[in-house]
Amino acid sequence: MPKDNVERAIKKASGKDQADYKEVVYEGYAPHGIAVLVETATDNPTRTVANVRSYFNKAGGSLGTSGSVDYMFEHKCSFKVKMKEEIDLEELELELIDSGVQEIFAEDEFIMIYGDFEAFGPLQKCLEENGFDIENAEFERIPQETRPLSEEQSADIEKLLARFEEDDDVTNVFHNMG
Repeated sequence: MPKDNVERAIKKASGKDQADYKEVVYEGYAPHGIAVLVETATDNPTRTVANVRSYFNKAGGSLGTSGSVDYMFEHKCSFKVKMKEEIDLEELELELIDSGVQEIFAEDEFIMIYGDFEAFGPLQKCLEENGFDIENAEFERIPQETRPLSEEQSADIEKLLARFEEDDDVTNVFHNMG
């Protein structure tokens, strides 16, 4: 069998299993004026945007344009690390300040650490160098202002959020519901 045929067969076989996934963020308004950001990872953006639009429309909301609600959220990184014995949170905060930490507090047997989106790498490196056991590290979009709703209104929004969560392409959903 010619070498070209073998190489072509290998490329064809490996190409089927490797889909080209794209990360796309959709923005929109849910009912009652709630801003919603939907982060997705998809191999078919046309399908995903149609699904996201239909979820908004069925709930009485609307899909917005890029930048329509993003400005209402702060993009942060967060770390959840195991508490060490004899650790002084103020000392740790001073040590991490050069790495971009913004907030540190204790929660049960963990230390919660928040910083700007850009500070993720330096914070992770500093925590690992100091021997902290990182339980969880992620990016979050925190609303600058929340909007309080009645129980009935909250139920409407919860139904919409549940639809998003059930979609295989959706990775995260952020909102400003209080």
